[in-house]
Amino acid sequence: MVKKLLTLFFASVLALPLATAVFAQEAPAKAKAAKEARWEGIVIRSSPDKSTLTVRKRGGTAEMIVQYDSSTKWVSQEHGSKKVNDIDASQVKDGDRVICKGNWEKKGILHATLISKRLSH
Repeated sequence: MVKKLLTLFFASVLALPLATAVFAQEAPAKAKAAKEARWEGIVIRSSPDKSTLTVRKRGGTAEMIVQYDSSTKWVSQEHGSKKVNDIDASQVKDGDRVICKGNWEKKGILHATLISKRLSH
């Protein structure tokens, strides 16, 4: 009986560090999946009916569909400024530079929680 208890004790002592290592590796993967997505570029097409913006990455040809809803926060800000102005969706037009933050919904679609219109100096 004592041998069985000692064997069980040593087995649990060995298993605990292994289990900790496995769970420690899974934690960063989950944190990465929950990380907020970001897309920056120029609005090339807006569709208020569908609540979407098509944003082309600056200096490239990659495009992303950014979907928004009533919970999306709209702001504008000058480069390097700490002052942030609240705006609404109607103030973002084709050709405007934007930074969109949110979560990936489907491949190629970003559901925005924040859309920041970037202003020139």
